[in-house]
Amino acid sequence: MSKKRRSDQWFKKDGRDGFIYRAWMKNQGIPDDQFGTKPVIGICNTWSELTPCNAHFRELAESVKWGIIEAGGFPVEFPVMSLGETLMKPTTMLYRNLASMDVEESIRANPLDGVVLMCGCDKTTPSLIMGAASVDLPTIVVSGGAMLTGKYKGKDLATSDVWRLADKQALGEITTEEFREMESCFGRSRGHCMVMGTASTMAVMTEALGMSLPTNAAIPAADSRRKVLAQLSGREIVKMVEEDRKVSDVLTKEAFENAIVVNSAVGGSSNFVVHLLAIAGRVGIELDLKEFDTKGSQVPLLTNLQPAGEYFMEDFYYAGGLPAVIKQLTPYLKETPSVNGKSIIANSEKHESYDDKVIAKLDKPFQDDAGIVVVYGNLCKDGAVIKPAAATEDLLVHRGKAVVFEDIEDYHLRINDPDLDIDATSVMVLKNSGPKGYPGMAEVGNMALPKKLLEEGITDVVRISDARMSGTAFGTTVLHIAPEAAAGGVLAIVENGDEISLDVPNRKLTLEVSEKIISERLTNWSAPDLGVDRGYIQMYINSVEQANKGADLDFLRGKSVNMKLRDSH
Repeated sequence: MSKKRRSDQWFKKDGRDGFIYRAWMKNQGIPDDQFGTKPVIGICNTWSELTPCNAHFRELAESVKWGIIEAGGFPVEFPVMSLGETLMKPTTMLYRNLASMDVEESIRANPLDGVVLMCGCDKTTPSLIMGAASVDLPTIVVSGGAMLTGKYKGKDLATSDVWRLADKQALGEITTEEFREMESCFGRSRGHCMVMGTASTMAVMTEALGMSLPTNAAIPAADSRRKVLAQLSGREIVKMVEEDRKVSDVLTKEAFENAIVVNSAVGGSSNFVVHLLAIAGRVGIELDLKEFDTKGSQVPLLTNLQPAGEYFMEDFYYAGGLPAVIKQLTPYLKETPSVNGKSIIANSEKHESYDDKVIAKLDKPFQDDAGIVVVYGNLCKDGAVIKPAAATEDLLVHRGKAVVFEDIEDYHLRINDPDLDIDATSVMVLKNSGPKGYPGMAEVGNMALPKKLLEEGITDVVRISDARMSGTAFGTTVLHIAPEAAAGGVLAIVENGDEISLDVPNRKLTLEVSEKIISERLTNWSAPDLGVDRGYIQMYINSVEQANKGADLDFLRGKSVNMKLRDSH
């Protein structure tokens, strides 16, 4: 007797309902013996011409389909909301939770036995995993891969260079014509950012969690081996359905701890924190913000990748990719099953590093302590994060006077005012840019320095905010302050000239103002009018949790429950 599958609730029904389910599939020219006798595998595709990172996914999906068919499954491709980091306003982070709801309900409502998630650009990866985790079917991830490294006049050009080039253009060191010419030399193939930014970090997170096959994280989008991996993933998902290997079997507490370790070793984006916390919340795993520090900040840095290092994702793959790093990290990792039934340790044991300029040995790392540091203090009772590898060492212990911007519009209005009272010792403070305040917690925390400081040769100052920053960016930036300003956190009442001290070694961020004055200011504080009174954004503002909990919607947290499927015909 054949194994009962979830899709049988549709395609093996008798009477009118079964007639309609089958007839409307046959209307596409599909024979009866496909969806009626084989595991139905959904290919959840974030292809969109408005998401250039994912614009090759229709082609990549065909490789997934071949693998599914070869293994005896029946593939069905379906679209979900696609989040294009480069084009969407105000920020894709505002829509991450909405996309996750689209994914969850699309999977839950349809006759699917297993799912392949196709994701690449920054928020498509966490949103798809969050949504799939909330349904808990057999699920595997296929990432899109990074684009090839840009080339301009004989030199490499990558995403992290955009920040430097913008400063040079502001100073008149490069012309507008040169700037435009570089655009054409930058994104010279399909794929997401070619550095260890957020998109690459999410691909690393996926493989480290065990949600993809080994090597998924680093194969360039344009490399034919990306298609091979996609086809192998199609085969694997059919096996997962037959063996009933679900998301909850992979996403254990140990898997999350492994992901923290691996993220530290590759110098991953600070955005990793808010996304991993949200995924953990969807499967009922207790993951505390402090664990990103205690389990990750003493892990050695084993990759030399931009923005903190020299090389690019393309180089990383050719040097051995993520399995070569995981093999080095074995003493730090725990055995926990991945989508193919083996641990990430077992999946990596035959892999080697081929270039020690890109991937270091454990006994000779590029940096002894990497990862994310979590700081606490009266400015961030529930924590804030900083990435020391991207910071200026001399600024990791610093005290200076605040230069306050009430929101991002205030920053843009005043940052290049010649009368702005700012110098190299100042602490730039940006308010109302967190989950509620922006709304959506945009990547504006790495505020560009004023032109007058750049002209003095100053390239970094301490910057603090309740915002995020791009994983391709760098600087001494304290991010994700919780509670945020718009929620009444102490950040809301910081004033120009207040002294702020940052002490990264001792994990402290302090507003050097008496508790009495802080209390008085908070008493007189009133929440900003966000000007939103309808739709998803209003629901988001009312329900979004703070950064230290992953900025998910409060009603989406917790393990999946089996919802009763009713026929509607």
